Order: sequence, then structure tokens, then C-alpha cells
Amino acid sequence: MTVTVAGAGLAGVEAAYALSRRGFDVKLYEMKPLKYSPAHKYPGFAELVCSNSFKADGLSSAAGLLKAEMRLLGSLTLEAAELTRVMAGGALAVDRAAFSDEVTRRVKSAPNIEIIEGEVTEFPRKNAVIATGPLTSDALAEAIREKCGGLLNFYDAAAPVITAESIDFEKTFTASRYGKGGADYINCPLDEGEYEAFRDALITAGTAPLREFDKPNYYEGCMPVEILAKRGRDALRFGCMKPVGLTVPKTGRRPFANAQLRAENAGGSMYNIVGFQTNLKFGEQKRVFGMIPGLENAEFVRYGVMHRNTFLDGPRLLDANFALRGAENVFFAGQITGVEGYMESAASGIMAGMALAARLLGKEPVAFPETALTGALARYVSDKSVGVFQPMGANMGLLPPLGFAVKGKRERYGELAKRALRDLKGVL
Repeated sequence: MTVTVAGAGLAGVEAAYALSRRGFDVKLYEMKPLKYSPAHKYPGFAELVCSNSFKADGLSSAAGLLKAEMRLLGSLTLEAAELTRVMAGGALAVDRAAFSDEVTRRVKSAPNIEIIEGEVTEFPRKNAVIATGPLTSDALAEAIREKCGGLLNFYDAAAPVITAESIDFEKTFTASRYGKGGADYINCPLDEGEYEAFRDALITAGTAPLREFDKPNYYEGCMPVEILAKRGRDALRFGCMKPVGLTVPKTGRRPFANAQLRAENAGGSMYNIVGFQTNLKFGEQKRVFGMIPGLENAEFVRYGVMHRNTFLDGPRLLDANFALRGAENVFFAGQITGVEGYMESAASGIMAGMALAARLLGKEPVAFPETALTGALARYVSDKSVGVFQPMGANMGLLPPLGFAVKGKRERYGELAKRALRDLKGVL
């Protein structure tokens, strides 16, 4: 039996891979390299746009637990990530190009996945997974809108990337917060005066025109740094410029504020400015970010950009298996469903692929437990009790309480992780 998957991003490749492993012939449609979205540049599958990090890898965090659950499900993208990772303390970060190349190689080598280069412009009639991402092309977006309505737009932003050789290492130091992992981040400490001058310049800097968009509706998980700075004097110091867990070697003290740089590729020749998603004009980015100690002569290989993000009103449209209610085995996966984040998108692709395969085989899809993050995310995006729906990333707050007291957040998260993995193994 042949099934269709639209989109070869993180969710699409996982859905295609899950279906192929279960014996289905898959037609995987990808419009690149014939056509690119405003934010995509690389021809390979599973291109990472916003960051090269998949976040924390330890079980005492939601991001780490989600990855552990995905490994139980046979995640293709996590296998590729392990082979292409770069040093990032306790996080799993990858060389973007190498990661995309590895995913592309694995998908193209699968014997029952047929790659079709071209744009999907019509809503599939049946037996399909739509995983076209937050930048779904206009034609398909309109087809989806006509079919089910409930589409919303919000803004997403990507952080700039600079060359390593342009960093003034005399003004920086390498360390991970609280000593976790190795000295994997380059830290740019600011004193109070430097911070105040930087913030003043940031909140008054010119922003790029949003030509095709209407009213901005920023999502908290990818807030432009200039918007965050306008929320108050210390908003940055509690966000992407937080100084906690760090000590400046030259002073032996914690910095007043701190900007971090994370390796963008395995060779360490490029670094992204962590959390500095932005819509500033390119010249303004160079001027304002050049006020950060160590970045005065930074060479930008990619400036931050702003782009459209489209997602469904899931609680009104989707069931807990990511299937469109009332459709004949048409599923959605990825950020278009309202899950937020790389691994969340990939996980939804696995679940949608598994559920479609089960239905076509005449079986009931796996009932992912609500005590696991996979199940909790699927339930959130399909929960009819949710009023004003906004995207959601993996977090421990999605999980039901343990039912017994545990001292310390880290210990409590550890117990939640144990329960999640135990319960998930019980249904697989």
C-alpha cells in the first residue's frame, strides 16, 4: 500500500521513516531544491533554521526526557544527531549541514521511500501525513484553510551566526553554566555600564520591514531579542543574557550580564549568538551586537531573520493521534500542529506515522500515555478544553503529578522521567 508524506523536514522524514519501517511504500514530497521558503537555504532534508541545538540531553529535563522517549520509538533524526553532534555542554547540538546530509542519506537509501521533488498544492484525499512545517507554501496553506480552517500566523525569528576567527577571545571566556559538560560555550561578560548601553541601543535600533505580514503575534519560545529587551531593564538578564552559573576568570565574580556563543558546526569555525533571534536590520545587527565585548569586529555569516509560522487550531481540528477529525486517514505532523521545537516536531512525525500505519493495518494506534511527554504533547494539541490555542514545547508541567512528595526539582523531574519511560515501554 502506498502512502503520501508532504514535507521532508524533521517531522516529515520521521513520519516517512516510521511508515517505511512498517512495510508501506512512501511517496515523500519535498519542494526543495525546486522552490525554497523565505527561511530555508540548504537543499538537504531536515534543515535546521532557528538553532543547531536540540536542547538538554539529561533525563532531569523535559528536553532530555523527550529524546529518551524518541529513542524508544526508533527516531531517525536522533540517530543522525548523534553522528553529527558538536560540543555544547549538557545539550545535544549538531553540525547543521552534516546533520541534514546524514538524514537525507538515510531517507534516500530506504528501499521503499520514493522522493518526489515538487510542491504539494492540493489537499490529499486520504492516507497521508502533512508535515510541511511552519512555512507551508501559500498554495497548500490555502488548500488546508479551505479544508479545515483554523489556521493562525505568528512570527518566528532566527539568531545570527558569526565566524570564530572574528571573536576577540581576550574579552571572552569559555565555560558552561554551573560547570555542566565541558567549556563548550564562549561567554561574553558585560558590566552594568556595558549592559545598559547595549540595551539602550537594542531597543532603539531599526527593524526590518515585515512586508507580507500583518499584525505581529510573537511566540514566547522564539521571542526576538529586541522585543524581550523592551519588557524591562532586567528582562535580558533573566533571559538570553542571564549571568547565573558563571564566573569571570579575570575577576572571580559573576558578570552583571552575559551573552553566550555556541558552536554552529563541528569544526568550530562558526558560532551562533544564543537566544538572539532578531528582526533588526542587517546593518543594525552588526552595529548593536558589536557592542557586546568580544564581538566588536564580528563577521556575520548569517544575519538574524524573521519569518512566518503557520499552525492549526489543533484542539478544534486534531485528535490525539494527530489525525484530522472527519478526514479519511489524513494526519498532520510537526510545527503546523502546534508543537513547538525541533524534537517535538520530530516526535509528532513518528507518532503520526505510527498511527497512520496502525489504521491502515486495521489496528488501534498506540495510546501514548499522558505520563510520557510524547503522549502529553499529543493530548495538548488536541485538547478541546484549551481555549485560545498557542504552540507548546515539551515541559514537565504537561505531565500529571507523581502522587507522592519528592524533595528538590531535579529529583522530582528524575522520578517523572522514570515513570514516563516505564509507562511508554508498557504500551510499545
